[in-house]
This record gives sequence, structure tokens and C-alpha cells, in this order.
Amino acid sequence: MRGPTEELTIAVTTNHPTRRRSSARAGRAVAAVGVILILAIACAWIPGVVGTAAAAILPWLGLVLLVLVALAVFVARRVLVVLLVPALLWVLAIAPSAPGFASSAAEGSSSITVVSQNVRAHSGGAADSAAELAASGADIVALTELDGDSLTAASETLAAEYPHSYAVGTVALWSRFPLTDAQPLTLGLDWKRALRVVVDTPDAEVAVYVMHAASVRPGQQHDRDLMLSGIADAVATDAAESVVVVGDFNAASADPALGPIRAQLDWVRPTDGTLGLTWPAALPLARIDQVFVRGADVLGSTTTRVGESDHLATVTTLAVRPAKP
Repeated sequence: MRGPTEELTIAVTTNHPTRRRSSARAGRAVAAVGVILILAIACAWIPGVVGTAAAAILPWLGLVLLVLVALAVFVARRVLVVLLVPALLWVLAIAPSAPGFASSAAEGSSSITVVSQNVRAHSGGAADSAAELAASGADIVALTELDGDSLTAASETLAAEYPHSYAVGTVALWSRFPLTDAQPLTLGLDWKRALRVVVDTPDAEVAVYVMHAASVRPGQQHDRDLMLSGIADAVATDAAESVVVVGDFNAASADPALGPIRAQLDWVRPTDGTLGLTWPAALPLARIDQVFVRGADVLGSTTTRVGESDHLATVTTLAVRPAKP
């Protein structure tokens, strides 16, 4: 007859294989999800609809990776080595979209603040957006997705403080400083969804582009990609010493379609410690409203919620370098 101690010993011993099998199954599951993550992250480098979709979810793949690491620590530590590969890939993929640090203003430079927002056509919130953006002290206000009524409302709201303006189609810009050389831009399309103006700041002229890229839908990406390529070509031949491009690009920060303009201008990194996600406003999941610059130092870059739009506004403060004599 076995004693209680012997029975307990046998019970504990027979449980060990069960725990090992459970741990092995959990480890295989974590490893399998890790492989799927590797494939999903790698897609962010593939041009076209695959890269666009992967870039949109890229920040959230990092959260999935963190959950996997936590699971591996508790149930299958040996799998941690396997997770090093997706972790490294994710860091490399997200690096171009990572937050940055504010620069110091160069001696003799002056600062300007540029705000931009897609105000959502027919939302009725353009006047509120315009008023709140003006209250921020911005020098240049750029709005996109304007319908006729919202353009009128925004213009009436901004007229007193921003006497200089230019509007084309669904995009418009208001400035405290005089504007010259205003041009509508089609960027390869049959209608105008972008503009270029030269803003005469106190110390230098700044070429400012405002654009609203075509929307992306399943099977419909060509027009957006054409516009992104067109804006890159436009700034590549722009002789202005200082260039700023703002607007709704309908492309997440890591989208391969932004490669051509990234090659010409510096992508403005958020300086508030976040990824600067802008859409949808209620729970931002992606940064599709972008800012690019050349010939200016970024003193600050953040986002803010104003008006009734489904996009957050971008707020960028730049140190404009004095014009060369």
C-alpha cells in the first residue's frame, strides 16, 4: 500500500510531461505568429497596394510583437530568440516614421508656424477649425477637402488676421504674409487638388505646397500614387531655397509611395514623443497628413484636434533660414 507522500510524488511527476507539452504548443504558436509578423512587416517595403496596407498597420504590429514577447517570457522563453527577427525588422521599418527631436534655430533665422488640416467636406466644421487654428497663433493656415460652403466659412473667419489667401478646387491657404507666384497644380490628374504659393516672410521667401491626394480604395490607388509622384517631381525642380509641403497625402508615413518625395525633402518627424497619428480623429490609427521641408529647421511638430473633422491638424514650427545675399 502506498503512502500519501508516494502518491503525491507520483501525481506531481506525471504532470511534468503535460506542462512541457503545453509549453511546447504555446511556443510553436508564438513562433508561428512571429513568422506571420515577419511577412506582414516585410510587406511595408513592397510598392503598391500591399505596401500601402502594411504601412497603415505597421505601428500596431509593434503592439502585437510586444504581446508575443510577453507571452514568450511566461510560457516559452526559448522562442524569444525567434522573435528577434520580427523585432529587428519592425524597428527598421518604423525608423523612418519614428518621432524626432526639435532643432535649434540658426542664428539670424526667424520662425513661422504652419498648420494644416483636412476639414472633411460637408462636416460644417470648417469655420470652427479655422478659428481654433488661428487662435493657435499660426502664420500660415492650410485647409483641404473644402466644399463651397466650407471655403466661404473659413475665408470669412480668417479674413481679418490672414489677409492673404489663395484657393484652388478643394484646397486653400491663408497667410499673415504676402503671397506671390500662386499656381494651381493638377499633379497628373484632370482636376486641381493642389497649389503652390511663395510666402514672403520677413526674412525669406518660402515656397509652400498644399495638396489633397486622391483617396485610396481597393483596386483604386493609381491616382494617389500619380499625385505623390507628381509632387515629388514638382519640388525636385523648385528653385526656392526653402520649401514646405503640407496636406492630406492619404498615405501612412512608411508607405513606399512616399519614397520619391522623401528623396527630395525631409519628412518632418513629430517632436512630441508620439508617432503623430492623424486619422481618424476619434482614435488615430495612422498618420496620413504629412509635412515635408527643405531649407528650414524644425523647431516643433505636433498634432491637435480642432473643429468637426475626422482628421487631426498638424502644427509645425519652422526656423526659416535668411535668404542668401
